[in-house]
Amino acid sequence: MTKKFFKILAKLNKIILPSYTKQRLDLSKASKFQMAIFGWKLYVTKNALD
Repeated sequence: MTKKFFKILAKLNKIILPSYTKQRLDLSKASKFQMAIFGWKLYVTKNALD
């Protein structure tokens, strides 16, 4: 159940949230908001793959 939830959430993230890797964002210069989005996407992706 939770893995399916995270897979759906990962697809929504891909549609809604910006991709900072495609934008070539330097993480050392990212704002706290950008880092929070990056961390959230990383968390969701990690749980969707487990």
